[in-house]
Amino acid sequence: MCPLQCHKTQPHPPPPNDWLSKFGYLPPPDPVTGQLQTKDALTKAIKAMQKYGGLKETGELDEETLVLMKTPRCSLPDLSQSESPLRRRRRALPSQTKWSKRHLSWRIRTFPKESHLLGRDTVRALMYYALKVWSDIAPLDFHEVAGNQADIQIDFTKADHNDGYPFDGPGGTVAHAFYPGDRVTAGDSHFDDDEAWTFRSPDSFGMDLFAVAVHEFGHAIGLAHASAMASIMRPYYQGPVGDPLKYSLPYEDKVRVWQLYGVRDSVSHTIQPEISHGTDPPILLDLPENRSTILLVHDAPKRCNTHFDAMAQIRGEAFFFKGIYFWRLTREKQLVSLHPVHLHRFWKGLPDSLDSVDAVYERPGDHKIVFFKGLNYWVFKDNNVEEGYPRPISDFGLPMEGVDAAFVWPHNDKTYFFKGDQYWRYDDYLHRMDLGYPKDSVLWKGIPAQLDDAMRWSDGASYFFKGAEYWRVRGSDMEVEAGYPRPIGKDWLLCVDMLSNSPTLEANGTETHLRGQHRASHAGSNYEVCSCTSDSAAPLWPRVSLPPFGLLVSLWIFPVALSAPP
Repeated sequence: MCPLQCHKTQPHPPPPNDWLSKFGYLPPPDPVTGQLQTKDALTKAIKAMQKYGGLKETGELDEETLVLMKTPRCSLPDLSQSESPLRRRRRALPSQTKWSKRHLSWRIRTFPKESHLLGRDTVRALMYYALKVWSDIAPLDFHEVAGNQADIQIDFTKADHNDGYPFDGPGGTVAHAFYPGDRVTAGDSHFDDDEAWTFRSPDSFGMDLFAVAVHEFGHAIGLAHASAMASIMRPYYQGPVGDPLKYSLPYEDKVRVWQLYGVRDSVSHTIQPEISHGTDPPILLDLPENRSTILLVHDAPKRCNTHFDAMAQIRGEAFFFKGIYFWRLTREKQLVSLHPVHLHRFWKGLPDSLDSVDAVYERPGDHKIVFFKGLNYWVFKDNNVEEGYPRPISDFGLPMEGVDAAFVWPHNDKTYFFKGDQYWRYDDYLHRMDLGYPKDSVLWKGIPAQLDDAMRWSDGASYFFKGAEYWRVRGSDMEVEAGYPRPIGKDWLLCVDMLSNSPTLEANGTETHLRGQHRASHAGSNYEVCSCTSDSAAPLWPRVSLPPFGLLVSLWIFPVALSAPP
């Protein structure tokens, strides 16, 4: 930790009386009762603030006290009503609260505009890891969602944003979060967009987003401020806390969250393992390099002249599987790289002998990922296989003939399995097949038999794939929209061989580097990254540039698009 004096301070802090009132040490003047802030009350408030901040209790606004008051900090007050030295406060802290459920959704509603050093994917990754700090030790599970509804809404905003805790420009109050409860704002976390948010930067520059996010998410799950110098819940900004992949909470903070939620299975009450549950953690890149890397493969299939074994929406992103490789598209439907990633390099626990997959889908409810191959299936939490797999697909009530396609229909949140010209409907919440199935897939008007796979998408539609084409079914309809099928390669994978006026094509005649819109950089002789958009007439391709750090190959930080069934 860096000494407090090394951090940026607020140029014009509020008057001491206002500061003490704002953070719970001194009641404000009451014009109704004529209650004034007496000198004795002020002295007691200063001593309480000094004690809480670890300073000598002089009762005077000495230099150390003023420095602490100028230190950037959380907006929430420090003391509960019972702890206040004067037993009165403007805004009392709620009694200790916690979430009644264990699966919590989160989303970033607005991203930082002023912190140009942080791309959107980096911000998402930091939010994921800051939440993971807490779920690593407590029986909580956080998953990112792409819809409008989430338990924890994250915003980067400025000044007065209508929640009772206005920000005050650079320095001063930098963030706050709301405790669990019945309010619509419960769990929401706000960060001051006037701050220079950074990550892995020198301590004297900017505000470390990961460190502040860990603190605020502590509030979001029910923890109040703590006076202990080492606590992450200390209200004052103390600088970067280290590598998000290795950071472990101070023991006091662990005990406090255990008192609320209990201890996560396999976590010691006294010793935190150096590596949290789950092996081979996501790659979080150093910002100064401003790049991500994916190993080039020379025996990989070409995405523009092949059909695919399986497609899935996972954490809000599209995954196209072929053989032992897959391509990924961001939630904005942008291709992350022209080159695929090796299946076994990423999905830890699939057998080495597995040469392809038949179908993949993300379960509703717990958001685990299910892979099918032949007569077996595997369940993954993030990118690590669960114990006890593979298991037979008869667990689902499916015939021992394999699966062509699997997807969750946004209309009812039920899972649909297709094989040949039949389909089944499964309830993942009740873990049972619905009665009356299988049915003839002809009920899905316009959908071909023997699909390659199907998937839901964030627009609320369902997509069915076979060969080089795909079909779109809107909302609760069971009939293909007019204008389909369309080509997969053109609409999803930056393949423009069908355009008569296309730019110069690559050697295979099916891919293009579009002028001014494909940007590849080489990070060493064996790596390539790209930011790819298309000028093709694909109706579903948003013309948005890929964020500068859009290649964090950490699949489980991607959002889950959940549509509430009607």
